[in-house]
Amino acid sequence: MKKVKITAIRKADYKDLQALYENPIEHTCDVLEGQSWVSHEGKKPEGLCPEAWKTMREFVEALARGEGNFFDGWMQNPYSAMISCNDGFRPVSFLLETIEE
Repeated sequence: MKKVKITAIRKADYKDLQALYENPIEHTCDVLEGQSWVSHEGKKPEGLCPEAWKTMREFVEALARGEGNFFDGWMQNPYSAMISCNDGFRPVSFLLETIEE
């Protein structure tokens, strides 16, 4: 199986939506732009947000098996994907790509 690098590319923060719809919370996402993890054998890397993993798991598993070309040529690199977590108030976009180590 291939290793898959997961990199946090961009983190948005929609304060207007938070003010309108979100209940105040003390702890939010800990992910930082540029932070990365490596998935071995399609498994969730330690320290990666479990909720973010839920949105990317199927793509990571497919890339680890050597699959790619999602959605008929969506990505310039067919062995990669750009996936966002499901937090509508502060979503993080993650680049998933197969790597050789």
